Amino acid sequence: MEPLKWLWGYIKKYRLSIIIFSVLSPVFITMAFLNPLIVGRFVDEVLYNGNGERLYLYAFLILLVVLLKEVVEYVRRILLEHISQGAVKSIRTSLYNKLQKLDLYFFDRTKTGDLMSRLTMDTDAIRVLLSATSQSIINLVFYIVIGFVVLFSINPVLTVILFSVSPFILFFGYKLSKLSKPEFVKLREANSQLNTVVRENISANRVVKAYVREEYEIEKFEEKNKLYASAFMDRVRVWIKYAPPMQFFVRLINVLFVLIGGISVARGYMTIGQFTTFNGSLWCITTPMNLVVDVINQYQQFVASSIKIIALEKEEPKIVNRNVKKRDTGVSGKIQFKNVTLTLGDTRIIKNMNFTVEPGQTLGIIGPTGSGKSMIINLLSRFYDPTTGAVYIDDINLKNIDIATIRRNVSCAMQDVFLFSDTVFNNIAYGEPNVTFDDVVRVAKMADAHEFIEKLEDGYDTIIGERGMGLSGGQRQRISLARALLKNPAILVLDDTTSALDMETEFAIQENLKNTHKTKIIVAHRISSVKNADLILVLNQGNIIEWGTHERLLKANGYYKSVFEHQFGDFNKFRGYHIKHPGTIGLMEKRKNTGGENNG
Repeated sequence: MEPLKWLWGYIKKYRLSIIIFSVLSPVFITMAFLNPLIVGRFVDEVLYNGNGERLYLYAFLILLVVLLKEVVEYVRRILLEHISQGAVKSIRTSLYNKLQKLDLYFFDRTKTGDLMSRLTMDTDAIRVLLSATSQSIINLVFYIVIGFVVLFSINPVLTVILFSVSPFILFFGYKLSKLSKPEFVKLREANSQLNTVVRENISANRVVKAYVREEYEIEKFEEKNKLYASAFMDRVRVWIKYAPPMQFFVRLINVLFVLIGGISVARGYMTIGQFTTFNGSLWCITTPMNLVVDVINQYQQFVASSIKIIALEKEEPKIVNRNVKKRDTGVSGKIQFKNVTLTLGDTRIIKNMNFTVEPGQTLGIIGPTGSGKSMIINLLSRFYDPTTGAVYIDDINLKNIDIATIRRNVSCAMQDVFLFSDTVFNNIAYGEPNVTFDDVVRVAKMADAHEFIEKLEDGYDTIIGERGMGLSGGQRQRISLARALLKNPAILVLDDTTSALDMETEFAIQENLKNTHKTKIIVAHRISSVKNADLILVLNQGNIIEWGTHERLLKANGYYKSVFEHQFGDFNKFRGYHIKHPGTIGLMEKRKNTGGENNG
């Protein structure tokens, strides 16, 4: 009953529409029985007794009933669509709003295809329940109740005999409903997995083609496709087991009517007109019973879908405002990490990290892939909270600063750039939609992007393809940097932002940023990107293994100097670095003593 209670929360505001629909439903069903009654009287009086002057009266009554019935049905349909579309719109809005509030902890463990299914397929199952299934259920109940009264008034014995079949139909319907529920849940999950594979393949189509992995992707899709087909067939097997017996007993009602009704007419217990009325009303009984299977299927789809939606609505973010002491009162840009450790699942990402950056200083962070560089930025933006220790801005624990204030004052230009399918102008102005064109041009020049933007077909009004397709990696990075600069943050983060740029362009951007007077964090693999920083942190496996200025690190004769001398500043090309700390110092000394070369 939980799914129905949950759904009531969305449709209760449509009480008036529900009441009107409930009043019109018995009126509509009653009209469905009027035509058979009129036709039965017509047969007895006009055709059988030859009372021709009443022909036009019965014709007019039939036409009137048909017109009134259609008007009532039109109003009922409009009411149902008003309720269903309004409720589904509210549900989609609620889910989308929830997704905006959830943090990276949730998205790290949830597949995008599954979320898309909840917003599309699952909400559509609810729409079907409200607009079609609910009407079928109401029709079914009223047809049977009113039909029993009408038929009983014509021939009580025949009516009781025909309705004696209904317990068998109800039994098989109950079994079908009970056993089909888990199958619909399994089918829903298989559909979600199939959607995930398709979405990932479409998003990564260039990678797939570049690595000639089309056959592999086809096999992966086929595996999920078979899983979906198997789940669907499991549901069909349940249907085959119980639906045909239900249909048999529904058809048996017609057989019994023809047999017993025919005998009753032949023996004078029923007139031909009554037989015609009974026959014309019988479909109002058999048709709803035929709908039982569809109603059960649609209801179980609703249950399976609502379980997923309810689960998403119950999700709560771990990163929330608590005991906020500082909101939008200005941020100077001082950063402190005090004994910070971050563990995600069973993996420790950051280990007992300590450092301080004063306002206006530049922090450089270097290290190989997976050393924890980007996770420092995630902690600073409070996408995650430390497992132990604390991160401070302006000597205030991030947990005591309004989340919006943190993210307005920490602006990140990431290596993995995401650009929207929109104009260049709107992509740069994404965080500050009310800025002027001159402001956008100013930051584009700082990011060394203005020149190439003006050469685009429509300049700043050029529509960028999905995820920035059509632009080079360096162009996307420069637009991302301009977007970060436009926020005018207290802390500017460049997370490998210049990795796709040549050295000359990188140097030009660094010169442009010198006079910004912001606290800057530069995350990079290349030493050339961080050599002028006030403080450089060298990371390995979540540890700070060296720190200091460029000159101090060179004098230390450690990893930093080795990378600088042997591999021109690219940590990912220095294999000796990718071994467990702290034993790496011993390894380097051993190589020096044995005269061995580092072949990277």
